[in-house]
Amino acid sequence: MSFTPRPAIIGDGDPLSAMARQCFIDTFGHAYGAADMSAFLASAFGPTGLAAQIGDPAHRIMLVEDEGAIAGFILLEPMGLPVDHDTGSLEIKRLYVLKRWHGRGVAQALIDWAIDTGRREGAPALYLSVWTDNGRAIRFYERYGFVQAGTAPFAVGDQVDHDLVMRLAL
Repeated sequence: MSFTPRPAIIGDGDPLSAMARQCFIDTFGHAYGAADMSAFLASAFGPTGLAAQIGDPAHRIMLVEDEGAIAGFILLEPMGLPVDHDTGSLEIKRLYVLKRWHGRGVAQALIDWAIDTGRREGAPALYLSVWTDNGRAIRFYERYGFVQAGTAPFAVGDQVDHDLVMRLAL
């Protein structure tokens, strides 16, 4: 099956935020207490979070749909992770795919778009952070040539993890 990413539009805000919340809960819900999870979800996917970034040229959101449902999305933005990097590098801030679409080409379509975009724009590298216990995601990024470039804090409520930062030279 082949998926083609499309830019998120204002009308996608609520369903995209709902999809992102569900994906985060499915993937990380076991790792955080209810209060920390609630605080993170409200901040990241509430009215001033993901949906508010749609249409902002600094926060490019591409999504993939399957039969009218959002299967996954990627958020590409200027580099903001606290590691040494070349000027002009870009950060994949989020790459979320709902479990029922794992292994069906959604993540590949989204990462391919990000890599192609970075190359087209002359970015020297793409960076991302990934939870150190998310082996599936780490292996996925390694298949694309991402390598470890450091660590960065990632707060979910009051709990702070130290995520792996990965880099792909473009």
